This record gives sequence, C-alpha cells and structure tokens, in this order.
Amino acid sequence: MQWYYQNELIQEISDLPENAFGFIYQTTHLPTGKRYIGKKSLIYNLKKKLGKKELAIIRLEGKGRPPTFKRVLKESDWKTYYGSHAFIKDANDDDLERKILQIAYNKKELTYLECKYQFVLEVLENKLYLNDNILGKFYDRDFKWKKIY
Repeated sequence: MQWYYQNELIQEISDLPENAFGFIYQTTHLPTGKRYIGKKSLIYNLKKKLGKKELAIIRLEGKGRPPTFKRVLKESDWKTYYGSHAFIKDANDDDLERKILQIAYNKKELTYLECKYQFVLEVLENKLYLNDNILGKFYDRDFKWKKIY
C-alpha cells in the first residue's frame, strides 16, 4: 500500500514539497470504514555515541571538553508506517488506505496540525475514528458523553 498526497503517489521524500518535515495522515480500514488520524516525521534526529577514533581526533584538536555524542539525521520508517493504533497494526495491509492530509515544515507545526485535525474532525466523539486521545492529554474515557454518529 502506498501513500497518496493530493491524489499523487508518494514513494520518496523528493516526491513531497521541499523542506517538508513530516505530515498529517489518515489511514482508513476499507472493510469497516474506520479511520485514524495521526502525524509522521520524515526524518529522525538521533543522538549517536562517538567511537574511539572520532573521540581521539576531537581530543587532538584540544578545544575544551570533548563531546561524547553526535547528532545524526536518519530517514524515518514513514514508507512502511500505517499508524500507532492496535487495530491498524493488526489489520491486513491490503485492507488499509493511506492518505497524506497536510505537510508540515517543522516539529511544532506538525504537532499543532495533528491536534487541529483531530479536534476539527471530532475524533473522540465520532465512532468512525479509532483515535482515543488527543496529544496524550484529552481521552475519550474522561468525558461523560459517549461517542456519537
């Protein structure tokens, strides 16, 4: 199953707008129509421990206390990612449709857009959506009203 953005097939980061950081997506389970709204980063900023050779070179330069870690950028698993909900993880990939709703250009914008979509689409109130929380702060179980629609 592939990603689609504005009805175009997305196979590589280069298929997305320049400087894209991540995206808001909707995964739909086709047999039931159940949906999940989430966010996905395209690049991970990892902290990697420096090896002995790298540390030796830094020590030779003699510029203060040497760092023990370096930052490394790595492409995320976005190509094979469907969502974090257990229902989506357990579903057959052929039964799922993945759609990119909006591109984000930094981490803060990505989180904001995820919340915006989840609130606007009323994912906690609508039985059509599998989402059971927004931002790990608002849970459907914490409210007296039941899911509707």
